Amino acid sequence: MSNTIQNPLHFAARLAMVALFLPAGIGKLTGFAGTVGYISSVGLPLPTLAAAAALIVEIVGGLALLAGFGTRIAALVLAAFTLVASFFFHNYWGVPADQAFMQQLLFFKNIAVVGGLLAIAANGAGAWSLDARRA
Repeated sequence: MSNTIQNPLHFAARLAMVALFLPAGIGKLTGFAGTVGYISSVGLPLPTLAAAAALIVEIVGGLALLAGFGTRIAALVLAAFTLVASFFFHNYWGVPADQAFMQQLLFFKNIAVVGGLLAIAANGAGAWSLDARRA
């Protein structure tokens, strides 16, 4: 595939991920108490620390993807974060039957996001990035 197609596709992939993570991180920041409460509700330890870590990962990782700076590492961190969060917050196997379908859908959506992030990690940010300027 030629660079005339690859470069905008790399950028579009990064933007699509930013559209998921950056607003989620900002939402955690502006609704911090609610985020802590939600994390507490699933029984995770240190919910305040977990909420702070989650918003940092989503905001910093989202901005890194947007700029294409440290893209491979940011994508790997976001992939690991998303995978772990999926098991705690979308455990469709452990919820009442009337909630299982939606949780299963969200779980596998997150698995697809992990796949996209792994592809970004494998292929890098592309030419339209700060990573390319540093190389």
